[in-house]
Amino acid sequence: MIKAGIIGASGYTGGELLRLLVNHPSVKLELATSRSLEGKPVTSTHRHLEGFLDLKYENPDSEDIRERCDVVFLAVPHGTGMNYVPELLDGNTKVVDLSADYRLETSEFEKIYGIKHKDPRNAVYGLVELHPEVAEENFVANPGCFPTGATLAAAPLAAAGLIDIAVFDSKTGISGAGISPTQNSHYPNLAENIIPYKLTAHRHRAEIVQELTGFDEDLRNINFTPHVIPSIRGIFTTAHLFTKEPLSTDEVKTIYEEFYRDKPFIRFPSGVPSLTAVRGSNFCDISFEADKENNRVVVLSAIDNLVKGASGQAIQNMNLMFGLDETCGLWLPAAAP
Repeated sequence: MIKAGIIGASGYTGGELLRLLVNHPSVKLELATSRSLEGKPVTSTHRHLEGFLDLKYENPDSEDIRERCDVVFLAVPHGTGMNYVPELLDGNTKVVDLSADYRLETSEFEKIYGIKHKDPRNAVYGLVELHPEVAEENFVANPGCFPTGATLAAAPLAAAGLIDIAVFDSKTGISGAGISPTQNSHYPNLAENIIPYKLTAHRHRAEIVQELTGFDEDLRNINFTPHVIPSIRGIFTTAHLFTKEPLSTDEVKTIYEEFYRDKPFIRFPSGVPSLTAVRGSNFCDISFEADKENNRVVVLSAIDNLVKGASGQAIQNMNLMFGLDETCGLWLPAAAP
C-alpha cells in the first residue's frame, strides 16, 4: 500500500483528497496535517468523512513526514509549497504540489505572484492528458483549476497550429475561492448574481499561455476572464477559438477525438456539457461547434474545480508516478443532480 500524507488537509482541496483517497485500493492514509487544528479529529472539519477516517490532525516535521509517507500532497496556498518541497524531496518521498509555486518558470512565477522564489527548480506540469511524462517523476506541479478546463478545451487545435486568437470565458463555483469567506462568496452578494473579477490579469492566464504556446509558440493572443457564479462546485469554460482557416464541426470532431484518443477522463457528451454531469468526478466534458463564416470554433468544457481542477487530478498524477492505471480510485460517476 502507498502511504499518503496531506499537508494542509483542513481546506476544501485537502478534504477532497481525503474523500477520494479513503477508498483508493492502493493507498493507506497515513497523516493529515494542520497547525491550527493539531490533535483534533479530521472529521471535526470534514464531517462527511465520519465513519471512514479515524485520523487526527498532526503537525509533524519534514523528517517525520518523509519517514512515514511514500507520497505527500501539498494542499497549501501559493507561496507556501516552496517551504516544504526542498525538505520533502531529500528522501524517497514523491510529492504532488497543489500550490502554484512550481507551475511556471521561476522568473514568470516571481513576476506574476510578486514573490521571490526560495527554491527555483523545474517541475513537470501535471496535466496528464498533455504531460504523460509525469509517470517518470518524483515531483509534479498540479495545474490550476481554470487552466485545466481552458487548456483542455483548446489543446487539440493549438497542437494542430490552427488557432490565431483564443478567448476564454470561465465561470466558477465559490469553492474555488477556498474555505475562508470573502466578499465575493458572501451569500447576499453572490446569490442570483454573477461576479466577474480580474478581467484581464488573472494569474491563471500565465499557465494557459505556457501550455498552449508549448504547442505553438506563435500563439500569443490568449485572453482569459473569470467569473464567480452562485454554485458550490464546477468550472464551465466557453472558449472562442478564432482559427487560421475555416473549419467544419466534423473536422473539429476528428481533431479532438484523435488528440484525446485513449484519454479516459475526456468525454464528448452530446449537446452542451453540464456541471451536474461532472460534479464529484474527475471527468472533463467537452463539446464544440464551428462557425465557418467567422473562422471561429466555440468549445465548451466542464470540470469539477475540486476534483479534475485540483485533488482528483493530483491523484491521477500520483497513480502514474507509482505505475498504477491513471483511473485507479477515480473511476467514479458524477453526483448528479
